[in-house]
Amino acid sequence: MRLTRRSRWQGVKRYAAVTLPVLFLAACATQEPTTSGTQNTASAGKPTLAPKPAVPAVTPQQAELKSLVALQDRLYDVAAPLLVNNAVLCRNNARNLLGFTAKTKFSYTAEFIDAATSLGLTDQLQVTGVLAGSGAAKVGLQRGDLLVAIQDKPVPTGADAERQTALMLGPLVNGRNNIKVTIARNGSNQTLNVPLTRACAFGIELGNTDNVISYADGRRVLISAGMMKFVRSDDELAYVIAKEMAHNTLTHPARQRLTATLSGVIDNLVRLRPDTAPLSGAAGVKPYPQQLDAAADKLALYMVARAGYKVDDASAFWQRLATQYPVTVLNGYTAIHPATTYRIAAIEQAVSDIQAKQASGSTVLP
Repeated sequence: MRLTRRSRWQGVKRYAAVTLPVLFLAACATQEPTTSGTQNTASAGKPTLAPKPAVPAVTPQQAELKSLVALQDRLYDVAAPLLVNNAVLCRNNARNLLGFTAKTKFSYTAEFIDAATSLGLTDQLQVTGVLAGSGAAKVGLQRGDLLVAIQDKPVPTGADAERQTALMLGPLVNGRNNIKVTIARNGSNQTLNVPLTRACAFGIELGNTDNVISYADGRRVLISAGMMKFVRSDDELAYVIAKEMAHNTLTHPARQRLTATLSGVIDNLVRLRPDTAPLSGAAGVKPYPQQLDAAADKLALYMVARAGYKVDDASAFWQRLATQYPVTVLNGYTAIHPATTYRIAAIEQAVSDIQAKQASGSTVLP
């Protein structure tokens, strides 16, 4: 029920791991001070106003969770068109997806359960995001809808609801065009026949590090919190997500014999407290050869264009990233993708080809 059909409920718990600035909002009284036993003559005869209720203080966990959810929402929102519009380019990685995410208060690690409750999550699965362009979006599924039943079978509740529901859904997405989902909204139930959406079935992960980096392990894409802060626009974030999707599509992690290493890196970075020791170096990840990297750049730009993002500034973005985080920064992006000059030439050629196809109305395919 995340962006992919495959169960990723363990990862949802780990998503609460990103360390973000904590904001404290102090509650304050609005009542004017008075002197005991006296009354100001200017207010004589006027009714005494009751003090306004104090605004509850935001706990560190609530502030951190809100910031985390905001980062996740942006990452999912930018990734959605890339996933939905590029099934034809994802080769063997395209699957039928439900097209929405759902969580309970138990979707987060123990220290965030109370914070999740304050944000409206309970022990019942609640829709927390709908993939733009998906069948779920087209039939009107909304954030905040509670999942009641799937194919007339009650949806599990409680601490294990996500895993059990994933097991329930797994067999249903093959051989069907839609799935019957009963939801509760505004106190009443309604049934939606959710069309399955053919899309790239890559998991999209948010990494718990300020290092400006991204990874792909063949089935997942990880974008670090540091990279999220570095990009200046949704177009730039789309470049990074699509580049890792392209590496997966072209089986580059396997060809580099890095699948296990990259999976370990991603597993580490989505934890609540990742091991920071590997982050001081390259974490065992070998640099990509220039030919593989340029091939991923080309495919990524076609994915970006097909998703409706602009490709015009791709070259400037990658040059800026390489300048600010050069190859000497071992835990940065350029250390793993060092052939910047070679890549830029390939990127500019791909942009030119894409723009020519867009101008002529031709199908945007490599």
